[in-house]
Amino acid sequence: MTHTHDLRVYYEDTDMAGIVYYANYLRFLERGRSELVRDAGLDQLAMRDDLGIVFAVRRVEVDYLRPARFDDVLTVHTETSELGAASLTMSQRITRGAEEILRAEVRVAVMSLGGKPVRLPAEIRQRLQNTKV
Repeated sequence: MTHTHDLRVYYEDTDMAGIVYYANYLRFLERGRSELVRDAGLDQLAMRDDLGIVFAVRRVEVDYLRPARFDDVLTVHTETSELGAASLTMSQRITRGAEEILRAEVRVAVMSLGGKPVRLPAEIRQRLQNTKV
C-alpha cells in the first residue's frame, strides 16, 4: 500500500536561489512516514509512553532529481518495503503532479528509550505489514 501526503512549499522552506533547501526534504519525508504510521493505527506517543519504544532514523539515501519551488504543491509517497526484527525500511518519493522530483530510502530502527535495539511487537509488526508493498 502506498500512502500519500500532500504539502505546500512555503517561503521558509526555500534557500537563496528560491528552491527548497535540500535538508528540508528530510522534513517532508518525515511527515510522510509519520502520516503512514498514524494511518496504520499506530500512536507513536503511546508506543513511547506505554511500551517504551520509539522509531529512530538510522540511514537515509536520497536522490534529488528536480528542484521544488515556493508555492509548489508536493505529494510524499511512502510505503514500507522491508520489515526486519528491529528495523523497517521505507521507500519514499516526492512528486509535483506527475513529475518525480525526489526518491529516498529510509532505514528506521526500533529502539528502547535507552537507545537499545528492540524487536517490533507483534501488533505493531502486523499494522506495518499492512502498509508493505
